[in-house]
Amino acid sequence: MTKLILGAIIGAGLVWALVKAWSRSPAVNPAQIAERQKNLEKVLEMAKAKGQIANDDVQYALKVSDATATRYLEELERQGKLVQTGTKKGAIYRIK
Repeated sequence: MTKLILGAIIGAGLVWALVKAWSRSPAVNPAQIAERQKNLEKVLEMAKAKGQIANDDVQYALKVSDATATRYLEELERQGKLVQTGTKKGAIYRIK
């Protein structure tokens, strides 16, 4: 019985420590949020102008990395503004 109580106390302490660690959110930089939103709008405008857009188009136009371009395109897809055609290297995004 003592082991059970001791285990429950230790378990509760661990859960408390994890919840406390997860609740610390990193500081949000308003300038970064504004820049991201501006870039998302640029990507959407480029897609509207060309009819379609690819990752490379975003990289060159915004001077961002492959990963950042992918995140922008995926975010617009999640928002329902773009639709992806193809996969991996051949992916093209069109206005929904």
